[in-house]
Amino acid sequence: MRALALISVIIGLPLLAACVTINVYFPAVAAEKAADRIIEDVWGPNGEGPKDNTESTDSGDEATQSRAPDGTNWAGLATARVLDWFVPAAQAAEPNIDINTPAIKRITRSMEQRHSELKPHYEAGAIGLTEDALVAVRDLNSVPLPKRSRIKQLVSEENADRNALYKEIAKANGHPEWESDIRGVFAERWIEKAPSGWYHRRGGDWKQK
Repeated sequence: MRALALISVIIGLPLLAACVTINVYFPAVAAEKAADRIIEDVWGPNGEGPKDNTESTDSGDEATQSRAPDGTNWAGLATARVLDWFVPAAQAAEPNIDINTPAIKRITRSMEQRHSELKPHYEAGAIGLTEDALVAVRDLNSVPLPKRSRIKQLVSEENADRNALYKEIAKANGHPEWESDIRGVFAERWIEKAPSGWYHRRGGDWKQK
């Protein structure tokens, strides 16, 4: 039984190494947390979308089966020792997503100030979120004629700030090539955290949350 546990750990080493490599390349989890923080700063509490509170559970059957007659969990011990080697290395290599630079703060502050004007148009369905992490006019006819030029200006300014934000985050973290990855993360998180009733567009079709 002990031998089987050790074999299982050894077989899993390539997978663990692959995970470490992926994290070093682009820390998606850290980027998602950074995106959520910025979105909450820009939109405030009323812009928070539903959160996934689903937690994975483990029946513990495998752990029970891998225990020796004396109660020792050889698989757990072996895995822990392997992780002692790999996890510190991964943590050391995986960069944090820094969103506290003066340039990023300036951009997010500009977006936060603009949101009070944009919010009623999100709620009315005049504008919506797009799959490329930007904002687009959805129904200009729902906007009174005197305000149409203003909503176009607001959308243009918002998109300029958003584009600058994704570029600046990548630049600030020393990886300009991450810009498209960061944009992709924000595209998902803007939509996920949008309140019910707002519109978003994917594949050319508008949908309401």
